[in-house]
Amino acid sequence: MRQIEINELSPGEVSTIAKYLKEHGAPGALEGMFWIPLPENIRAGAQQGHGECGPFVFAVELLKDAVVFELLVRSSSNLHCTCTSYATAGQRQYVLDFFDAMVLETHIAA
Repeated sequence: MRQIEINELSPGEVSTIAKYLKEHGAPGALEGMFWIPLPENIRAGAQQGHGECGPFVFAVELLKDAVVFELLVRSSSNLHCTCTSYATAGQRQYVLDFFDAMVLETHIAA
């Protein structure tokens, strides 16, 4: 899996990140999972014509001492559709910008 990870986080940093993710995304069904929506204007070719599969999201997993950002764009309503694909350059930049904003706003040492 293509992903970005910050590890060796303190319990306080994990708590701060959890609060940030709850404010900027949607909690997943599994504890520690969050879904961050992608703007419609950065849909890739794989997502074009798949409006019924939207919104499209990327996953962030919060562990006991790490946070992991997946670089896989998923449909929030259809797990087995061809519109699920690795992030394009523009989508990857969106994930990196979200990541950078989270680091700056939460003041974690990454």
